[in-house]
This record gives sequence, structure tokens and C-alpha cells, in this order.
Amino acid sequence: MKVFRAIILACLLVCGSAATALAEGFALYEWSARGLGLAQGMVGRADDASAIAYNGAGITQLPGTHMMGGLAFIAPMGTLDLEQGGTSHSTTTKPRTWMAPHAYVTHQLNDQFWLGLGMFSRFGVGNSYDESWMGKYNVYDVGLQTFSVVPTIAWKINDVVSVSAGPEILYADIYIKNKVPTFVGTMPLIDNDMKIQGDGWGIGAHFGLHLRFNEQWSLGLAYKSQMTLNVSGKAKFGQQSPHKISGLPPAQDTDVEATVQLPDSLALGIAYKPLDNLSFEVGTIWTRWSTYNALNMYFDSGYSSINNKEWRDNWTFNASVEYKPLDWWALRAGVSHETSPVNEDHADFWMPTNGRTTLHLGTGFNWNNWTVDLAYAHIWVNSIGYGSTDASGIASVPPTMQRITGESKNVHANLYMFSIGYSF
Repeated sequence: MKVFRAIILACLLVCGSAATALAEGFALYEWSARGLGLAQGMVGRADDASAIAYNGAGITQLPGTHMMGGLAFIAPMGTLDLEQGGTSHSTTTKPRTWMAPHAYVTHQLNDQFWLGLGMFSRFGVGNSYDESWMGKYNVYDVGLQTFSVVPTIAWKINDVVSVSAGPEILYADIYIKNKVPTFVGTMPLIDNDMKIQGDGWGIGAHFGLHLRFNEQWSLGLAYKSQMTLNVSGKAKFGQQSPHKISGLPPAQDTDVEATVQLPDSLALGIAYKPLDNLSFEVGTIWTRWSTYNALNMYFDSGYSSINNKEWRDNWTFNASVEYKPLDWWALRAGVSHETSPVNEDHADFWMPTNGRTTLHLGTGFNWNNWTVDLAYAHIWVNSIGYGSTDASGIASVPPTMQRITGESKNVHANLYMFSIGYSF
């Protein structure tokens, strides 16, 4: 058990740096390099330590003790072609690379029960624009960082059926930066910086089911529950001022609170292994984004920032193949498509996405007790229009009050990922 405690400590150190990434909605699936190379096709397979994230019931396929850790690097890029009052402007997001770590450990107690611990990022988003760009009153820098701790127990009921359950403890840190028109003394109206930063906790649960019908066919189901995230923090302004402008907060530092409903999801994967060195999986993930109907922030100064979202549920569809030309070498490929949850009537510049398609590639190596997995993915993001949105800082832009129209273009991201595993 000393080894087990040491691995838990290592997991905590790795995941303490959890960061953000581009995502459809803001759910993340970069939970292992093998999983990324297989387009999330690890719900039916679920046969390495990262199964804790994809389908915890699958860890009953792992004898002894297994550990895995790694990191994803996500580099998003996109352009917004906007128009306001007859003036057109094209803005490209600032180049930036986000990181999302993961760490897992599983341990077989006996022939029926397994324990596991997973730490990974389940939600995140990040975008950054020039401070003086046309959409500055909506946002010019935003980041949501999360990491989840998921202790898991799995029960192998018989040779076919395994189940799992465990709590999810999620920590989140969020910051939002935008410009606010402010009167400071006798000076003319200025574009003042407003930064809202806060953090909070959410509690949820994971449940898994894995059916191994025979050597060729297996099926997995994984459910992650809804969570209520209570966030508290501060609103800080570049320059302080007691003067009020209709519809805007007074520029005085104050406490802020918000509540965010994070969605539940259900994943299905069907895996087929016709040969010992060849496997396929098809699957789908349903995410109940309709629970995310608003992001409202309440200032102790009495100001309320009401941000309607009214998102809709979305689906992810995936298919993947894994082939081992040699005992120590694996090749992987997959494709996934996600429908958009975003309601264009409330679209903002935080996430210029409207559904996406991803090509996944990966490879893996193993020798003795070690495994190394590498993966690459390229995401093509559909354009979203801003002609009908009522979002603050877009539908009406102080001090001109002229709405912004236009759309996102050429939004994409490159993902690079590695995982290293060891088995005892």
C-alpha cells in the first residue's frame, strides 16, 4: 500500500496544474493519449487505467496495480469577421497553448473488487483577444479551469458483467476580463478594465457498466451526474469610480457570486475485436447542456449581470480502430463529430463554436511494464453568427449602443498529447 499512497500523491501533484482547453460547449474529453487517438473510443474497450475517466467498470480487466499520467497541449485559433455601424474589422484570437493533465491509478483487491483514483479536467475553455478589439465590451480574455478527483470502486459480478461507482469532487477557477465605460472624476468617458475572478466546488457522481460478452464483443455505458458549481470571487476595476452608468456596474471593487449548472452525460460504446491485434469501437455521448440556461453574476454593490444561455442538449458520435502490427507497437485512428449546444440567440465571444468535427491519430509502445502513448487531433469548428444574439456587449455596445454583427471563421485547434503508464 506504500506504493499506492505514493501514486496518489503523484496524481495530486500532476493535476494541481490543471488548465483549460477549447471544447464544444466546454466539456473536455482529453483524458488520455490513447483515448484521444481513438476518438474517445474507450467506453466499450475500457482496458487501461484511463477507464476511470471513460468507464470505471472497465478497470476489472486490469490485474494487479496500474498507473498512468500525462498531459495534453491544445492550441486553438480562430477569426471573427465583425461589423458595427458600417465599420468592418477582422480579429484573430491570440496564439496560446493550454494544458490539460491527467493521472490515474487502479488496484485489484481480489477476484471481485478493484479500487481506482482518477484526476483529470472535465470542463474548460479559454480564449484571448486584443484588449482594444471590437468585442471588448463582451470579453477580451476568459478562462475556465477545472480538475476533478474521482475515487472509484468496481465490482466484477461475473465473467460478463462489471459495474462501478464513485463520487466526483470538482474544483473550478474562472476569470473574465472585459471593458466597461466609466466616468472617472471630470475625465471624459474611458474604457475601464473589469476583471472578475472566482473559484468554487461541485460534487457529483460517476457510474459505469461494462459487459464483456466474449473475446470479440463488449459494450460499455458510463453516466456522469449533473453538478451545481457555486462560485465566489472578486470584481476588480482598473480605475475606481462611484459614478454609475445605466446598465453597468459602478467601478468599485466588490465581491461577486455565481451559480453554474454543469451538465450530466451518458456515453455508450460498442467494441469489436475480430483479431487479437485489431479492434474497433463506435459510440456516442449525450450531454444535457439544456441545464446550462444562464450564467448570472451578483455583485455585492447591488449590480446583477444576467447572461442568458438556454443551450440545448448535444451529441458526440465517434468511430475508431486500433491495430498492433507488432506486440510492442500499436497504431490508432478515429473520427468524431459533435453537434452544437450553443443557442445563437444568446451567443457570445467566449466560445465562437457551433459544432465541430475532429480527426484523431495515435500510436503506442510498450516494453516490460511500461507503456508510452502519443496522439494528435485536428479540430474543425463550424462558424457561428452574431446577427440575432442579445448578449451584452454585442447586441448593444456602450457608449455607441450600435450592435455588432458578423460571424466566426476558420476556427480550429491542434491537440498534442502523451501518456506514460506502468504496471506492477
